[in-house]
Amino acid sequence: MKIQSLILTAAFVFTGVFGLNAQDRQNPWTIELGTNAVDFYPVGYDSGTLFPAIGQGRVHGAFINEYFNFGDHYNFMPSASRVAIGRHLFSGLSLNVAGSINKIDKIGDAPYSDWFGADSARYYGLDAALNFSFADAFDQDWVIDPYLGFGAGRSWIKYGYAKGFNTLNANVGFKFWVMEDRLAINVMSTFKSGLDDTYSQDHFQHSAGLVFQFGGKDTDGDGINDDEDECPAVPGLKEFNGCPDTDGDGIEDAKDECPEVAGSADFNGCPDTDGDGVEDRKDECPKKKGPVELGGCPDRDKDGVADKDDACPTQAGDPNLGGCPDADGDGVADKDDACPQEVGTVANGGCPEMSVDVVEELNSSTADILFTLGSSALNYEAKAILDEIAQVLKAYPTTYLEIAGHTCNIDTFTFNQGLSEARAKAVRQYLITKQGINPSRLTAKGYGENEPIADNSTAEGRAKNRRVEIRVNE
Repeated sequence: MKIQSLILTAAFVFTGVFGLNAQDRQNPWTIELGTNAVDFYPVGYDSGTLFPAIGQGRVHGAFINEYFNFGDHYNFMPSASRVAIGRHLFSGLSLNVAGSINKIDKIGDAPYSDWFGADSARYYGLDAALNFSFADAFDQDWVIDPYLGFGAGRSWIKYGYAKGFNTLNANVGFKFWVMEDRLAINVMSTFKSGLDDTYSQDHFQHSAGLVFQFGGKDTDGDGINDDEDECPAVPGLKEFNGCPDTDGDGIEDAKDECPEVAGSADFNGCPDTDGDGVEDRKDECPKKKGPVELGGCPDRDKDGVADKDDACPTQAGDPNLGGCPDADGDGVADKDDACPQEVGTVANGGCPEMSVDVVEELNSSTADILFTLGSSALNYEAKAILDEIAQVLKAYPTTYLEIAGHTCNIDTFTFNQGLSEARAKAVRQYLITKQGINPSRLTAKGYGENEPIADNSTAEGRAKNRRVEIRVNE
């Protein structure tokens, strides 16, 4: 038992120096606890000097012959009989040191008792191997990780006393990962070729065990060790080498211009909520789809003026008029144009302005609206003239007029003032009631006998002074 204790103690001491092959470099230190089986049979007829020198008869078969004949050839202890420890070195390569014990009760095809007169002997092994992991080499997270390895060791077989021999080892195996980077089932087969000329024996040693991986420093607890974590103080994702993606948009925060809002790679991680090709932070209407040239805002009438700035968003119009149409092209938007089908002026609300000629023509017409002495009644001829004047007023709907009433100098000043006002009101009322002229466009004012246009000393002159005039209000 002293040799058994020595082997196991030595294996654990090696944890300070070496390490078991690891799935990857995240947790470089590992330990394995398991069982093993030793088989002396499928190693070739000329396979060593130990057992052929004892007794008579056939012990070994051809190489790999009956390799899986567990019942006839395997020496096995139904308990924990192998421990291994080690460390990952660099990509794909790791160093493994293992110690094992076993009970030898079969030597090839014969029971151990047929050779030595005892039921069994003890077997001890101490081995070191460099193993190459394919998953680690290719940086893959395979559930099943195959590996190959080679190394050297020393084996002892104790019958009466323990005698050891050096071996050159080659192994093949695989790991089945139960917990990624943490726990795996390891199955391995090792061929050990004895190196001593006088006392050695080739044999196979098979093993199975649980591998626990540990030892990596992970400050932020994101499962990525600090030596490979580009953001060791902040939890992150493996695909970003440990750096975070706060908004989960697939763009790491360091490259994300909007790290707290999920966005698109096209906009360096910033969102485009309405999908119009203008990112939200530059989109004046982030929830309504619109063209890039309008800052991402819609333009329903396609007039080049964004709806938010368009006073007439459903009617194509002139950008200079707030997006509203101007049917007559006079520079006044239809919605503000009192005469949308007639060319006018801005000053006159889009309506044509009454020219001096038209004013003179109106005054010429009203010169024929005369009244009889002391009367404000309109005669037939006066009404006909007012009908013509009304048509002119309708052609200039934004023109405001003053109707001025006048008298001759017969009668008192007070009477004449009232009479002039009555004459002006009579004309205004006729235009309103008979011709539909807007009352707000007409004012009536009397000037009495103060503004004669003819000589009041004659009957003819006084007749001309009993009149009304139309004046354009500015």
